[in-house]
Amino acid sequence: MSDEKQYHVGLKYGDVGRYVLLPGDPGRVPHIAQYFDKANMIAQNREYTTYTGYVDGIKISATSTGIGCPSAAICIEELAKVGADTFIRVGTSGSLQKHVGLGDLVVSTASVREEGTSRQYVPLSYPAVSDLDVTLALREAAKKLGFRYHVGISHTKDAFYIEDAEHLPLAKHTAELWEVWQKANVLATAMEASALFTIASIRKLRCGEILAVIGLTWDDAPIVKKVGIDEAIKTAIEAVKILAAQDN
Repeated sequence: MSDEKQYHVGLKYGDVGRYVLLPGDPGRVPHIAQYFDKANMIAQNREYTTYTGYVDGIKISATSTGIGCPSAAICIEELAKVGADTFIRVGTSGSLQKHVGLGDLVVSTASVREEGTSRQYVPLSYPAVSDLDVTLALREAAKKLGFRYHVGISHTKDAFYIEDAEHLPLAKHTAELWEVWQKANVLATAMEASALFTIASIRKLRCGEILAVIGLTWDDAPIVKKVGIDEAIKTAIEAVKILAAQDN
């Protein structure tokens, strides 16, 4: 724990609750905060915007991570230093399976570590696995709220514009990898989870992920329509309520 204001996120101990939702987009944080009671913006620096409020009397925060694993890793490290220990990434994704449709939710049980940040923490043979309690709470919440959801492995990447770029030097290799992940029943692709899961495991934190499917990567359409985001937010908040009841 640290009473000092953290360099990147601009937060000190007491500014956030132990439960923190992690969207990528700073603009999504005030939208999430609309679901909180007594929500206030606490800090805003670089890609990191933080609001803190309450749900059913539970202190809860939302902090944006920016795009990709390097900034997400900084975010979770600094949030842990000021008292947070339970994280739910609330993100968007592209489907890798035909049965995972637009607006569906994906609860990640683990994520393919096809990014560079977590490799600087631990070898690739170490799995990027979500926390079991958080994952089960997300599944219970999605079921309770009646949303269409899938539970399984997600995929994390560093580069967004490789998905259909035939002119790139590794285009053939990339296309073959997409086929591998599809055949391996990886559900969706995004850009933060594997680093968050890995760091959380190493630091003895809890981290899960709920994704809204806004694109069909299996059909070379990584972004189609922004749908399912409010459902993902509601699911994450309901999961926090479930976890808080268990933690007490």
